[in-house]
Formats: sequence, structure tokens, C-alpha cells
Amino acid sequence: MKLGLMYVNVGPFADPERFAKLARIAEAEGIESLWAVDHAAVPVELRSSYPYTEDGQLPLPPTTNLTDPLISLAYAAALTSRIRLATGVLLVSQRHPAHVAKAMATLDHISNGRAILGVGIGWLREEFEMMGVPFRQRASRTEECVAAVRSLWSCDDEGFSGRYHAWEPAYAYPKPKQTRGVPVVIGGAVEAAARRAARIGDGFFPVEGRFSELRKLLDALRDECAKLGRDPRTIEVSTIPNALDPDSIRAYRELGVDRLIFAPPAFDESGLVHGLREVVQHVAASQ
Repeated sequence: MKLGLMYVNVGPFADPERFAKLARIAEAEGIESLWAVDHAAVPVELRSSYPYTEDGQLPLPPTTNLTDPLISLAYAAALTSRIRLATGVLLVSQRHPAHVAKAMATLDHISNGRAILGVGIGWLREEFEMMGVPFRQRASRTEECVAAVRSLWSCDDEGFSGRYHAWEPAYAYPKPKQTRGVPVVIGGAVEAAARRAARIGDGFFPVEGRFSELRKLLDALRDECAKLGRDPRTIEVSTIPNALDPDSIRAYRELGVDRLIFAPPAFDESGLVHGLREVVQHVAASQ
């Protein structure tokens, strides 16, 4: 079971010294990946409902520091040598595909092949309105962006023609260090996201740790894979666990989960070391 840390660029960890300690300690304690979240801005007049809390409220005040995920991960790349560097998730439909392709290829290049591109369609309508991107097009724009990014990563220097973006053959270097390109992980906790992961993803990240709901999402993933003739085992599954005791970890593994992504267990160095070691020990005990 792989272990990842989420929200590594939010709140206290937006502080560069604390972020540096987190990255180094996580790598030293055997954590496989760091996951940075993405929001360029949160409108003051917030009408959208946050989908991952029962009351629809943001889990943190909107004035909480949230650093740019790609810049933060590039900083982590310079501080570490093994831990993987993931966006969890990047709102790619708010960006031009050429910018996404360049930034992720650069991150993969400078980290010697440690980048992961987690993408999501987003939920904050007001943010899309601020960016001038039609909210109703976010799913189709996301899928097209992934295709366009992969075309720029290819060695064919090809052109691209889509509904929202098109260009003639173009050079885009450096290419990712990873031979097959940066893995694309599809985020989301609804059936449409599971089926999207089957169609275009190298991984699936349902932010849903309840076993009953997670089982439904993985059933949808496998159903779509069957329709496509794709082996679902080629899609790496990550989730946010409800618990990290050995029995729960074993249950997630048996369900088909490959990676558990959880929040840092503390803000101070001693607490981080102790908390991460405990989780790593629980994984070992779950074997």
C-alpha cells in the first residue's frame, strides 16, 4: 500500500520552512507522494456548496493561505530525491493545455521523473466565472485538456484539433522524463469521474473513504473498463481513508485501493515523525 500526504500547500504548510520540513520528513519516513491542492482564488460572495462536507461549508476559512501547487511541488523537488510530486487535483480546464503541458513536463524534468498530474473538473462555479470559463463545459474541457497535454508530451511534435483548442504542429520541450509521460490521475467522488478515469486516466482518486460508496465507484470504474476492453488493474486507485488502523488498511487493499492519501498528522517536527511512523507501522501490520 502506497501512502500519500494531502493538503501539503495549505494553511501552516504554506510557510516555506514548515513545508520544507514536511517534505523532507515525509520522504525519510517512507511516504510515497505529496499532493498539492489548487484554487487560484475563492470569491468573497460564495454561493456554491462544497461537496465534501455535510453542511456544504469550506473546511477552512477562505482566507487560509493556499500556495500555487506547481510552484510548491517544484520547491519540494529541490528538497527531496525520491518522493513523488502530485497535484491533487489541478483544475486544468481553467488553464491553457500548453501551459499545463509545459509546467508538468518541467516538474517531471527537474524532479527526474517524479511528477503525477491529478486533475478534477472542479465544483466552485464562481471561480470558473471569474476565470471566464463556462462552468457547464468544465467536464468536456477537462477531458480535452488531458488529450491536448498528452499530444504536446508526445515525441511526434504533432498538432491538435479539439472543440476548445487547436494548433498546428508545434515543438514543446522538455518532454517528461517518464517514458509514457506524466501519469494522469482523475479525481472525483461521483460515477462520472470513475468512468472518466476508465476512459482517459492512468489513475483514479475518489475523495471518498466510505467503503460502501467507494465500492460503488470502483464497480463503475470496472464496468466502464469492461465496455472499453481495458484491464482495470492498469488504473491505480487512491483514496482518502476514514481510518488508518491495520484492519482498515487491509480492507482498503482488498477492495482494490493502491494508495491511501491522508492529511499530515501534526504540524511540528516531532509530531510529524511520530505520526507518520505509526501509519507506516500500521501498513506493515496489515500485510
